[in-house]
Amino acid sequence: MEQCACVERELEKVLHRFVMYGHQSEERLDELLRSVCDIRAQLVAFGVQDADLSVLSQNMAQCCKNIKETVQMLASRHKDIHGSVSKVGKAIDRNFDAEISAVVAETVWDTPERQKYLSESIVEHLYRQGMLSVAEDLCQESGVVIDMSMKQPFLELNRILEALRMQDLRPALEWAVSNRQRLLELNSSLEFKLHRLYFISLLSGGIGNQMEALQYARHFQPFASQHQRDIQILMGSLVYLRHGIENSPYRSLLETNQWAEICNIFTRDACALLGLSVESPLSVSFASGCMALPVLMNIKQVIEQRQCSGVWTHKDELPIEIDLGKKCWYHSVFACPILRQQTSESNPPMKLICGHVISRDALNKLTNAGKLKCPYCPMEQNPSHAKQIYF
Repeated sequence: MEQCACVERELEKVLHRFVMYGHQSEERLDELLRSVCDIRAQLVAFGVQDADLSVLSQNMAQCCKNIKETVQMLASRHKDIHGSVSKVGKAIDRNFDAEISAVVAETVWDTPERQKYLSESIVEHLYRQGMLSVAEDLCQESGVVIDMSMKQPFLELNRILEALRMQDLRPALEWAVSNRQRLLELNSSLEFKLHRLYFISLLSGGIGNQMEALQYARHFQPFASQHQRDIQILMGSLVYLRHGIENSPYRSLLETNQWAEICNIFTRDACALLGLSVESPLSVSFASGCMALPVLMNIKQVIEQRQCSGVWTHKDELPIEIDLGKKCWYHSVFACPILRQQTSESNPPMKLICGHVISRDALNKLTNAGKLKCPYCPMEQNPSHAKQIYF
């Protein structure tokens, strides 16, 4: 982000100079235009009398001089702007590496199977974003076949989200009511918050909606035990309906950010019911790559300087750990206490008879003459009795 901020600062300087150049150019040109108009008016008014020609000649000479100076000034400042624009390009070259393919294995997308996975990830991301026509075109061009059972949930989700963005709660309420039991198992408050927001929309309509709001309040009955305080606040706001909720102590009920919040809650709970992550795998991978890329470029440079490029290409993992933050923690990991390295599919964690866990590489290294002595307790055992475990 620091690199982006540096480029942004240079770009802001250029934009500021462009704006100032435009304002100054308009002022000088307007001033010159007024001078020319004044001379023209004098010529029309006085004609070509000998007494006036000398004065007009001086005025015209001065005007021509001003025009020449203005042209030179504008050309000089325009040249300075070109210099500022070139600085933006230099800032981009200085802060960003133009060649980033060296941090990726050349064979990463060689197999048709991996290309298929990539295309499916892109198609799923497009479905999540509601770009259905683009996803269909990609399927046709790439030959990817997407089952309708995978497509249908995204169609419904985008239809409801589009309605929520238009402040139409009915599709979301119908979906929440039909999935009430499953939402309760998730301990979700989505249905109550949808009813609450619909009630608030009735309140915003004024005193004319009072009876309808009272009748709609019956929908709060199933949620009385869990959301008693919220329901009391909603019912208390009815007292101020005649004077307008916006002029009452309950004006916070009309905050517009509630619509964005309900969209986020619906997306989260709907994805949980569908067994999907809230964010698409493609967007998560892209964001993680953007965070890790500067570190990877530094690692590449160090490896090239020390002439040990084989460190990166011979293993299916990075030479050092890159911290992407807690937001990118999706599952448990296990680091071998003996070799002090994270386990992987090729080097999984192994549980010994005594209950201690080490990696398979550590197990092989500690095995001597078909026997293994646990590094944490005196128990001696057969290595073949160790079992692979899954976190």
